[in-house]
Amino acid sequence: MYTLELHKLHENELRRRAEQERLVGEARRARRASRRAGRDSVRKEAEGPVSTDRNRFVHAA
Repeated sequence: MYTLELHKLHENELRRRAEQERLVGEARRARRASRRAGRDSVRKEAEGPVSTDRNRFVHAA
């Protein structure tokens, strides 16, 4: 009986640890996704139309 109780306690502890690790992984993935989304939006805002040489320089006489 004692070994069965120890086994159950150990099993429950392993299940708690696994659940905690899953939650930590989920939080990491969510954090990474929000950072990536933030970076992508900043890049899109920073990118604008590129001016060509034709638009920048005046024609010589």
